[in-house]
Amino acid sequence: MAATNRPEAPGLVVLWTSGDPEAARLMALMYAKNSRLNGWWDRVILVAWGPASRLVCADAGLQAEVAECAAAGVRLRACKACADAYGVGAELERLGFEVVYMGEPLTRYLKDGWKVLSV
Repeated sequence: MAATNRPEAPGLVVLWTSGDPEAARLMALMYAKNSRLNGWWDRVILVAWGPASRLVCADAGLQAEVAECAAAGVRLRACKACADAYGVGAELERLGFEVVYMGEPLTRYLKDGWKVLSV
């Protein structure tokens, strides 16, 4: 069978902006992880943006859940502007997040047909 030059199909972006630990634990992280473990989505990206980036750096329980997401195959990204504003960039990187300015990547995900779930 010949290889195709088709681009990879879009997936799911979980845009985690809430500073509420319950919303993180019982929605953003739970759904991102289970989406990969259950094969609901082939590609899942968890983006920590705004208060979520500060929250995850302060909560060891959430850090453990983020590690489970990564182990399940969820790609971790975080907004650099937010990380800089909160002074948590190095900690996010230590937790496995790719810390980048997210405006352009999020716009690309939207234009390329990714599903975006905001929490």
